[in-house]
Parts: sequence; C-alpha cells; structure tokens
Amino acid sequence: MIETFDLGRRFGDFVAVDRVSLRVPAGSVLALLGPNGAGKTTTVRMLAGLLAPTEGTATVAGFDARRDPAAIRARVGLVTDVPGLYERMTTGAYLDFFGAMYGMPAPARVRRVEELIGFFELADHRTERMAGFSKGMKQKVALARALLHSPDVLFLDEPTSALDPIAARAVRELIVSLKHARRAIILCTHDLDEAERLADQVAIIRGGRLIACDTPAGLRAAGSSAVMVRVELAEPHPAALVLLDTVAGVLDPWVVPYDVAQPKVLEYRTADPRAVNPRVVARLSADGAAIVSITCQTRTLEDVYVDQLNTREHPPISLKAAVAR
Repeated sequence: MIETFDLGRRFGDFVAVDRVSLRVPAGSVLALLGPNGAGKTTTVRMLAGLLAPTEGTATVAGFDARRDPAAIRARVGLVTDVPGLYERMTTGAYLDFFGAMYGMPAPARVRRVEELIGFFELADHRTERMAGFSKGMKQKVALARALLHSPDVLFLDEPTSALDPIAARAVRELIVSLKHARRAIILCTHDLDEAERLADQVAIIRGGRLIACDTPAGLRAAGSSAVMVRVELAEPHPAALVLLDTVAGVLDPWVVPYDVAQPKVLEYRTADPRAVNPRVVARLSADGAAIVSITCQTRTLEDVYVDQLNTREHPPISLKAAVAR
C-alpha cells in the first residue's frame, strides 16, 4: 500500500531525506520516530502527494508520487502537527466543505459528517466557529477531516497530542480498528509507549536517513539482550553487594541508592535471568538476607530509541531489512 525505494528530497544543497526505503502493507501501522528536524515531516509530505521527491521512488495506494500526486491526495488522509483549519467556519460547514472537495455525494456526506461529529463528541460545537476552540478540539476536527472519505492510507502526525486521556484512548482504538479494516497507516509520534502499543513496524530516522527499521520486539532484541533485575531486601544486608559479585552471570551489580554499607535495594544486569536469578536468591538467602521481591525489566522501545540516536555511525539499512517485511 505504501512503498518507497531510495526516496530522497533535497532543498538546494541541503539533504532533508536521504535514500529512505520503507514498505507499509495494507492492514499495518508503521511508527516513524525521530528528533525534530530528522526528516519525518518531509517524508510524509512526499508520500501524501504534497511535495515532489528529488530522488528515488514512492508508490502510495497504487499511484506513483512523482507522476500522479493528485490521485494520491484524493486517497489519503492527513493529520499534520498543526491542524490548519479554516477557523472562521463552523465545524459542520467545514467538514461538509471538505467532503464536497473529496467528491462525496451530498447524502453520503451528511451521514459521514454526522458519524464523525458524534464519534469525536463535537455535536455541541457543530454550529460554533472554530476560532475559539481549544487545541484538543481542533485536533479532533482535523482527525474527522482526515477520515471523511474513508481513505485507504492515513498519515497521522502526533494524532493524540493535546487530547485528554479518554479522547486519546478513543483515537488509539480508532487507529487499531482502521488497521483491522486494511488501512495502511504511518504514525509520527514522540510518545514511544503509543508507538510500541500501536505499531507493527518502527522506523527511526535521523538526519534524513533511516537508521533502524523492524518490529518493536525486533528492535529490542537487536540491542543488548541483558535484562535489568531489581532485588528488594526487608532489611539492609552489608554483604549483599559482595555476594552478588560472586554469582556467575551477574553483570554490573550496584546498590540503589548507592550506600554500600547499608544495601537494601540492589540492581544488576544479566543475559540469562532464568538461570541467574535463582542463584542470586539462593546465595542471598543462605547468608541470611530476607528478600521481599525480585523483579525483571526488559529493554523498552525508549531504551532502543535513545541508543540508536546516541550511536554515531550506523550501517546502511538494506532493502531486505527495511522493505521486504
């Protein structure tokens, strides 16, 4: 549904997007992550038919981004980080106007506008001018506009920003339902928990280049396989840190907070918690330490994201790794 190969965009001598290759099948969500200025918005603008690529190819909903951007614009829904509403219009009139722009027949347009106004709880504001709306309300109108024509492809840039928790949850559930309805979705977000929950693939872009692309689980596995383990003791046990250091497989043990004389909470890393944690429990218990709890924490997508951005050099992302998924 969305496929790019060596997609690029230059502005004079400045390379905004550098040879990005992606594939987003129908019925899947790709989270596009990266710091501000990384090239996410430029990539989305090219894929939405708003900006012509200067290098490479892109196909969206079966249409070529260079040859037929108008056909792409008619078949995609776009929510940008700035909604860009015609704020002197009322909600109902605004959505009806865009429905007409998409060529929707009047009866279908009326039904669809009513559905979306109801879903986003805008009924009490349908006759109000949008100039006085809060940022969250404007975001709801922008989402309704993007969904009016039931597009095959959606580009969502921070779709839950400024929404209250209940509205944000409803939008996330909507994204999942759209995925199940065979839409292809690219989600730009700084909310890494949201990306991990919603995305089938995660792509990380930095300086216009794709530096990682895999499933959330694949990205976590590709990094350090060590698990963080936290041990809480009922009472301080002075020998605890020394004992941990003697257990095979325990890496980098330390006391939290750092008080070696009175250790009560200890942490360590291990690549094999199933084998190492029972040995730790046995060693501490044999020395008289009373263990309250032992918990494991695997690497999060945030850990992976930070590691990727802090790595100075990255091998090129192969077409097999980035596209053939």
